[in-house]
Amino acid sequence: MERGNRRKMTKVLLSLTDAFKEQGKQLCAELRELGVEVTSIVTKKESILDYVKDAEVIVTGVEKIDQEVMNAAPKLQYIAKFGTGVDNIDLKEAERREIKVTNTPGQNASSVADLVFGLMLAASRHLAESNEIVKSGKWKLIMGNEIEGKRLGIIGFGEIGKKVAKRATGFDMDIIAYGNHKDYAAAENLGVQFTELEDLLQTSDYVVICTNLKKSTYHLLNKERLDLMKETAYLINISRGDIIDEAALVNCLKENAIRGAALDVFSSEPPNLQLAQLPNVFCSNHIGGATEECAARIKEVIIGNIKNYLANKPLDYLVI
Repeated sequence: MERGNRRKMTKVLLSLTDAFKEQGKQLCAELRELGVEVTSIVTKKESILDYVKDAEVIVTGVEKIDQEVMNAAPKLQYIAKFGTGVDNIDLKEAERREIKVTNTPGQNASSVADLVFGLMLAASRHLAESNEIVKSGKWKLIMGNEIEGKRLGIIGFGEIGKKVAKRATGFDMDIIAYGNHKDYAAAENLGVQFTELEDLLQTSDYVVICTNLKKSTYHLLNKERLDLMKETAYLINISRGDIIDEAALVNCLKENAIRGAALDVFSSEPPNLQLAQLPNVFCSNHIGGATEECAARIKEVIIGNIKNYLANKPLDYLVI
């Protein structure tokens, strides 16, 4: 393909869930203004394999872009992730085929950090149970726990972890963190102390998982590490379900080895009901980045990168 003709020939396939319908419409309109041909499908309602034959660019949210999809897309040159986590993309296969992959790190940080405290409060104050009591016409007092002054352990001190820490200062929490990425300047500014994972688990009242899923973090919280947690502690996961060994967590919660868990992500989604229906578990359905503000920021990054791609300029947030 000659570079001068790329603008006329580029075909973009957009695959987002129903939740991002409005943002998808805006993205389509702006991409068409760039002179590209756009096809938009709804993830998991339409088979992506029926649409990828001529796609040069795929914009994906949670759609799995694996070897089968790449085999069906011989013209594919670029995969743009509408979000941060790229675990739904076969990066090794993309690299082998010299397909560029980008994501949009940090754009969801504020939305996810907000949700962390929603989950913490929901679990600590039994908000779901209280809501059901009132709606059923009953009136029963439920004792909960305060967040103020408690120790917060953050696993992963990237953009989301730092946003969580910043919000925790408003609750006068004692904040510790563990992770490979140590931003000492941010930690000092926020009053965060770095520690080892075992110490974090043993001493925290709230453990929040903010790290990415990769080979080294798969089942990071296994039985042995869950056993380190305090009986009065809460576990909050807004990252990826497979960072926790869910079978071990089920046993931990059934035995009341910890006070409770608040989970936005699961190993399989919808989740195993054996976990989700436990009385000391509060669940939400992977809504961490599901805010209009977050989607608008991601859209702008995607548009900017496709502009760069069309102009043969370097891509921002290049994964491979």
